Parts: sequence; structure tokens; C-alpha cells
Amino acid sequence: MHHDGLGAAVSDVATLIDRSVRLTRRNVDTLFVSILLPLLMMSLFVYVFGGAIETGTQYITYVVPGILLLTTGYGASNTAMAVADDMNSGMIDRLRSLPIRSFAVLTGHVTASVARNAISTAIVILASLAMGFEPNASPGEWVAAIGLLLLYVLALSWLAAALGVIAKSVESASALSFFMLFLPYLSSAFVQPETMPAFLRPISEHQPITPVIETVRSLLTGTPLGDSGWIALVWCTGLLAVSITAATVLYRRRMSR
Repeated sequence: MHHDGLGAAVSDVATLIDRSVRLTRRNVDTLFVSILLPLLMMSLFVYVFGGAIETGTQYITYVVPGILLLTTGYGASNTAMAVADDMNSGMIDRLRSLPIRSFAVLTGHVTASVARNAISTAIVILASLAMGFEPNASPGEWVAAIGLLLLYVLALSWLAAALGVIAKSVESASALSFFMLFLPYLSSAFVQPETMPAFLRPISEHQPITPVIETVRSLLTGTPLGDSGWIALVWCTGLLAVSITAATVLYRRRMSR
């Protein structure tokens, strides 16, 4: 079979996307946890801590954008583990003997990750509305917020894929991706940065997740946007470019061993 050209590349990617989606469907507990954990976190912060945290608005209105980014972090960490499983289970050795383009494997995992994240994000948004979240966004602002979240998910998923390639096991991939789950806690997701101790405030204000959260918050609830919009775009676009490059280079290097 003549296996080159754009059509063959698309076929390779489609086949491996289908494989990754089927793996997700079989691994229901992972999908369930990636949805359940953010819902539990949102319930915990809204119903347990919310009354003690002053943000100048209803706490659920403040916290939902942060929970949305936390959700994507859980989804991306699953991607790192799925890639690591492929890299260390003999799957890659089987692919070496097939005329399949190297980028198709990672693209399959990333696409499945984006699909999983879209489902879990939609569920979190619906749950937040049921819990009293009242966004005042126009249709255009909803599209902009979802577009930014999609760009962020894409960047984070490619970063997770790169971490999965270099991980020596599924467990080490989980450990490597821990910072993706931890970073939102040091952002403006749950409390305003100015309420933090002086040594933490610069970390919260100048890390990549805070401008993304502030932009989503501004689009959905009408808080002042300031410079957050373009800073969030620069961070997400830069992270996406670096992550795709790193994942591709590391994968090719691993495949050539």
C-alpha cells in the first residue's frame, strides 16, 4: 500500500485518535475521577470555605473560573499517564514496524484529552449553574471564554504528552504532572492574590494560570480585564508552541533508540 501524502497522514491521526478515545471509554474510572474531583472541590470551596472567604462578590461567582482550569489540569495529567503507558508497555515497539507517522500517536492522545476536557468542563459549568453561578456574559463573551479555555487545554495537553514521553513509568508521569494540578492553588483561583502573604503574592500574580483565570472571570462575570487578556493569550500560545516542539522532538528521540 502506498502510504504517503496528506491523506495517509490524516488516516494515521484519525486511527490513533479513535484508539485513544476507545481507551478513554474503557477507562471509565479515570474519566469519572477527572469529573468528580473538580465537582467535589467546587462543592468544598463554595459550601465549606466560601462563607469565610471575602472576594467582594458571591463566592461561587469568583471561584468557578478557577475550578474550570483545575478541571483541565486533572484531564491533562491523565494524558501524561496514557502517553507514558504507551511509551513503556511495548506499544511504541510495535509502531516502529508500521508505516505510521510519529506525530500521529501524540496527536491521538492530545485530541482525546481535549474531548475529555470538553465533556468534564461542560459538566462543571452545568453543575455551577445549578449551585447558583450567575454569569452575565453575552454569547460573544461565552465564545471567547470557551476559546481561551480550549487554547489552554490544548497547550496543557501537549505539555502533558511531552512529560509522558520522558517518564519512565505511569507512576512517574503522574508525579511529573503534579505541578499542573498544584499551580492553580497558587493563583487567583480561590482567593485574591492581595490577601496572600507577601512572599506568595508575586508568584500568584506573575504565573501563567492567573491571567487565564482573570480573563475567563472577566468574560463570564464582567470583572475588569486590564492586561490579563493579551497576557493569557501570550502564555497559552507560547506554552502550546514550546510543548508541541518538545513533545515531538522527545518522541522522535525515544523512537530512534
